[in-house]
Amino acid sequence: MSIAFVFPGQGAQTIGMGKALAEAYPAARAVFDEVDDALGKKLSDLIWDGDIETLTLTENAQPALMATSMAAVRSLEAEGIGLDRVDFVAGHSLGEYSALAAAGAFSVADAARLLRIRGRAMQQAVPVGEGAMAAILGLDATAAADVATRAAEGEVCQIANENDPAQNVVSGHKAAVERATVLAKEAGAKRALMLPVSAPFHCALMQPAAAEMAEALEQVTLNAPKVPLVANVVASAVSDPADIRSLLVDQVTGRVRWKTSVEWMAAEGVTEFWEIGAGKALSGMIRRITREAGTRNIGTPEDIQAALAG
Repeated sequence: MSIAFVFPGQGAQTIGMGKALAEAYPAARAVFDEVDDALGKKLSDLIWDGDIETLTLTENAQPALMATSMAAVRSLEAEGIGLDRVDFVAGHSLGEYSALAAAGAFSVADAARLLRIRGRAMQQAVPVGEGAMAAILGLDATAAADVATRAAEGEVCQIANENDPAQNVVSGHKAAVERATVLAKEAGAKRALMLPVSAPFHCALMQPAAAEMAEALEQVTLNAPKVPLVANVVASAVSDPADIRSLLVDQVTGRVRWKTSVEWMAAEGVTEFWEIGAGKALSGMIRRITREAGTRNIGTPEDIQAALAG
């Protein structure tokens, strides 16, 4: 059995995530304490007992999801399931930072601080109301990219996420994205719907955030990961710290090639994808990408006991 650990992105957050892990495993609790200390505030209180609107703010959601994923990693390690059992790590958008922290490339504290910067920078890159994102269901990436190109009309409109064979997300100027939803339906999409997001992520409008992340990433130590990272932008494995640093900058404006990343890992022999942290969205995507591979969710103590039982 060849295993990849995969880490969720924004949208997976829920109030209470990771709390049972922190209560069951001291190593998980220590992760939340480390993130609280790194950020200088009790993010754990917001995660466990706050309101979902505040948790969903990009600057909170990103480090919170990383903390929850790392709490799950530390809990697995406490039960004897470590990175020595894993062939690749990968993450969806912000999940790359969780993947890198899990693989020892970043400290948890540095990952938390970087994600707070990333969240704020992405939120502030475009004035509220000027950008938008939309999900296109029922068209492949080639057809969705054609729709985005035709919808642009001199504005920015591009594919942000290739999630699975029939789910792609476009991002850019609001009017262009709205045009894309109309054109997508005309092209045969089953659905094309605007997403309730606060900024147009993973498109050229995020260039100010990319510049800010380039500066922030230069200030932290980035080690070679213990296992290779399958990076969003290139959909293949990388281990060189300089390459990873560059790809994390490119990722801010670039396409999250999740479908291709999963296909690449499956072609490399991965038979089990373990979704580490909150939610089950990635597992659903993976099952639609490759029916041969198995999926497992690791977000609660019960999930960990099930993994131990095989």
